[in-house]
Amino acid sequence: MNKTPSLSRREFVRFISGTTAGVLLGTPTGTTASSDNSIPFVTASDKDAVRLANGLSYRILISWGDVINASGDKFGFNNDYIDFVRINDDPLDLLLWVNHESASYGYFPTPKEGNKKTREDVELERTEVGGSILRLKKSGKNWNIVYNDQYNRRIDARTPIPFVADAPIQGKTLAIGTLANCAGGRTPWNTILSCEENYHYYTGEVDLRKKRKYVKQPTVGWERFYDMPPEHFGWVVEIDPFTGKAKKHTSMGRFAHESATVVTANDGRCVVYSGDDKTNQFLYKLVADKPGSLDSGKLYAADTRNGSWLLLDHMDNPDLRGHFRNQLDLLIRTREAAAMAGATPLDRPEDIERNPQSGAVFVTLTKNQEAGRPFGSILKIEEKNNDPLSLNFTATKFLTGGEETGFACPDNLAFDKVGNLWFASDIAGNQLNQSPYSSFKNNGLFMVPMRG
Repeated sequence: MNKTPSLSRREFVRFISGTTAGVLLGTPTGTTASSDNSIPFVTASDKDAVRLANGLSYRILISWGDVINASGDKFGFNNDYIDFVRINDDPLDLLLWVNHESASYGYFPTPKEGNKKTREDVELERTEVGGSILRLKKSGKNWNIVYNDQYNRRIDARTPIPFVADAPIQGKTLAIGTLANCAGGRTPWNTILSCEENYHYYTGEVDLRKKRKYVKQPTVGWERFYDMPPEHFGWVVEIDPFTGKAKKHTSMGRFAHESATVVTANDGRCVVYSGDDKTNQFLYKLVADKPGSLDSGKLYAADTRNGSWLLLDHMDNPDLRGHFRNQLDLLIRTREAAAMAGATPLDRPEDIERNPQSGAVFVTLTKNQEAGRPFGSILKIEEKNNDPLSLNFTATKFLTGGEETGFACPDNLAFDKVGNLWFASDIAGNQLNQSPYSSFKNNGLFMVPMRG
């Protein structure tokens, strides 16, 4: 991690300009620069500021609360996953999607704090989650938001979104809103997949075997004013950025979705990888039934000990058939099905990316403090014949966090055009610069050379 990378600064800037507005390179060592104009590393810092390598700069593109269209819709709060699609295949004219993971009222308050909110407080918060669609054009060297454009719109906690399901869910064929939108993905047909992660803060969680008795209480306080069945959330939402039309897929299961990484198999069908961002939860993949659609498919959970994908189908597995009423019931209770099938508990699986050169699938396991693994690791999965349709694979630990490697709590992943792996760290805000993370200081962006 402390070697000078082979990627030139010019190549780096070209890569970054196509993916994100700003970047922070971080290592626990001092800044180093070489005479061949390669990228210097940036010294880790505990200062509340964006720190960049020499030759790089950043500027604010849009801020929370900015009005984006003639209807008065505002840019949301707490950005997470971003992606874009071209308009008329023009690389300088884009539609930008931005996830908004939480609302501004203390992020995730305690139940006592949530009960202080008025209906007006909650109404405001419902506009701050979900996602934003923005037109983005490049003029000269700069990208700029096209304010009041016809494409600019919000998808939030007030938006009616239908389920793609075999039957109504809690008596409804649609949910009111999407929330807790964390990571995501993009389909080959240029729709966005937005993942509903920590929905339980808003809705709580119920035990469906015990007359829907709460096993987790909601903390945000919205339930005081709105009926919010937990089963209406925790899904992957597909959004057409050109029209704003959205739907909630049940095919990929219901849990704290972190990422929905899409790979196209040789037969044209899509395979979608997703992690459940909770301690001792599981890794999943959906194999779609037909090309061009994620409406139905086969859902699998990973047994990383034995290198196999386990089918979660209540008719295929006698144990599952006896436990779930039907396949939709299983998909609503995906975690139970994966545990019963024998999936391997993991250390908070978060982002997932497939190496475009080798075909290997990389999964960030952020941490498991309960098991004495507070620094996390990156898991490497090599599916048989590099085929995403294969049900067999080899799993190895690619990189382990800690003081020796200089990072902790890996999260987002990306491969650049020359095959190097980039990842961001995600030490929780309330644990930054505290034991056991003191030496790592602030979060940063890291590059791992994949050759040489």
